[in-house]
Amino acid sequence: MTDTTVAAGSRAADRYENRLLVILFLSFGFVFFDRQALSFLAPYMDAEFGLTNAQLGTLSGVLALTWALAGMFAGRLSDALGRRKPILVAAVVLFSLFSASSGLMGGFAGLLAARALMGTAEGAVLPMAQSLMVEASRESRRGFNMGLLQGSSAGLLGGIVAPLVVVWIAETWNWRVAFYVTIIPGLVVAALIWRFVREKSPRTLAEASQEQRAAAVKVPLREVLRLRNIVVCMLIACCYLTWFVTIITFTPTYLTEVKGFDPGTMSGVMTCLGVAWVLWGFATPAISDRIGRKPALIGFTVLAVCCPLAVVYVESPVLLGAIMVVTYTGLGCFTLFMATIPAETVPRAALATALGVIMGVGELAGGFLGPMVAGWASDQWGLQAAMFIAAGGAVAVVALCFALKETAPAVLRRRAAAVPDGSAA
Repeated sequence: MTDTTVAAGSRAADRYENRLLVILFLSFGFVFFDRQALSFLAPYMDAEFGLTNAQLGTLSGVLALTWALAGMFAGRLSDALGRRKPILVAAVVLFSLFSASSGLMGGFAGLLAARALMGTAEGAVLPMAQSLMVEASRESRRGFNMGLLQGSSAGLLGGIVAPLVVVWIAETWNWRVAFYVTIIPGLVVAALIWRFVREKSPRTLAEASQEQRAAAVKVPLREVLRLRNIVVCMLIACCYLTWFVTIITFTPTYLTEVKGFDPGTMSGVMTCLGVAWVLWGFATPAISDRIGRKPALIGFTVLAVCCPLAVVYVESPVLLGAIMVVTYTGLGCFTLFMATIPAETVPRAALATALGVIMGVGELAGGFLGPMVAGWASDQWGLQAAMFIAAGGAVAVVALCFALKETAPAVLRRRAAAVPDGSAA
């Protein structure tokens, strides 16, 4: 193979990497657009259905429950079949249909069923998208790519576009129409995945030797769970999902009912969360490529503790929005413990399994139980209880991070170079 051929293959792999990033960015972004819509429409739905805080928490929790179960099942199935693309296409089509069905429901029970079905479809998207992106990414861009895919995409479409669009539609027409329009972008994205995404990236095919491909045997789940980083990432996911889902579920209601903000002001403050989501979604993983995954997780999580506390104690909407931009750093950390660290820890043949288990366990504990407990606590002691629960989840993450083993390739190489015998410290 000539140098020219190798260079041409490398350029083709780089082009595919960028194209795949754009498509998967849109895919996961619209997942979070649909997931976030409920929180922003809750004040409008409450006027019709009279939802309690506990019921609002249950609506978020049931989606997290089915999301968790579907993610674990889809990850294991994907590794067993060696296929990602068909599962991803089916998941995107189904979550679009189920999201639109929320607008047809006439009460809490119907909404609960629609959210459960929506989570079943959405749970498969992230493990499939992350696995495809890891396999197509250059080592030097792995954290950056995963940050854009999981963090910035959800922030842009779920955190910035969603509050502006769904609140505008609800004000102009009604909340049901806001759910109906979600079907269109989902179907468009599914068509893009079917047309342009490959089952195996050019980079994977070019870099894998015959011996490596032969060694890609199935890895038992019990072997994955023996790895310390995987167990620690599972625990971090439980605590960080509590932080995230509690904030995003109860902050719109807190701002309108407790602080007395009008819907437009609430939408503007929530958009600041989206701005921070986009910014830290790619900045945090990119910084971790250079300073290491562990110090990045610890530093940015310390900032994340302050975000729910600001919701309680800061009265000015302008100042609150500015503080949120600075402190809503957790979504950048999500990429590290849900994708990048596991991808740098487990064998490639167990990648989707590891990602699915971490996401699934985190969603079960933090996404399902977290908002339900926070909703119950809010009914007992006021909505500020939810914000304190969110802050406590982030504090627990800081403590857990100290048990992680560093995985960033650049950091490990520097450590190895600093040790005379070549062994990493």
